[in-house]
Amino acid sequence: MRHLKTYLTLAGALAAAGLILYVFFSAKSCIQERRWLSLGPIENHPVRIYDVKFAREFNDKNDVQLETAELIGISPVADREEAEELKSRLVKLEATDTYVIDSLTYSIPYLIPEAKDLLDDIGRVFQDSLSSKGLNPNKLVVTSLLRTEDDVARLMKKNVNASENSTHRYGTSFDLSYWRFVKIPDLRGRPYEDVPPEYLRAVLSQVLKDFHDQGDRCFVKYEKKQNCFHITVKK
Repeated sequence: MRHLKTYLTLAGALAAAGLILYVFFSAKSCIQERRWLSLGPIENHPVRIYDVKFAREFNDKNDVQLETAELIGISPVADREEAEELKSRLVKLEATDTYVIDSLTYSIPYLIPEAKDLLDDIGRVFQDSLSSKGLNPNKLVVTSLLRTEDDVARLMKKNVNASENSTHRYGTSFDLSYWRFVKIPDLRGRPYEDVPPEYLRAVLSQVLKDFHDQGDRCFVKYEKKQNCFHITVKK
């Protein structure tokens, strides 16, 4: 009986101590959270921001890109139903922590695995570069992916400059907007200060130049009228 009383007394003391610790750390956490929120918006501290010369650096011709696209990509598909049947050759894309998929009026969210890996790598390095340059996080916007023959036909009716034999038909290419980005709103309740779009464009251009200069990762074409960078994977 005496052992039971001792056990109960010890258990009560431990429970009381646990409650005190819980209250203490909860109060401390609340104080820290209030201090964190009181600091206001998270500011940018930009360093080493400069634009790449787009027209000079990103001028890989379509016929050169096509040679690779035809070699490593899929055969062009007639419509979306046919694309759905190529699950062994294509990967369906969804939004990630580093990029979002646009409305895709004239394409569908599929790429060959090598192209998706390239896009994922670009998104990851873009986020790392923003951080290293003192800029708040933003996501890339993917504006075009795989185009079916139906997509190409509809696009050519709307845009007379559209290419009938685009590398988008082979699942090897994607477009990234250089003016539109998606702001990540806050970090634990503290809003991020906006990043000027010209800064985001500059960082993206630096990232793409690094990938392009590796020689074996990708082609890049500056598309002025479409406000995007057209990117084709090489391997």
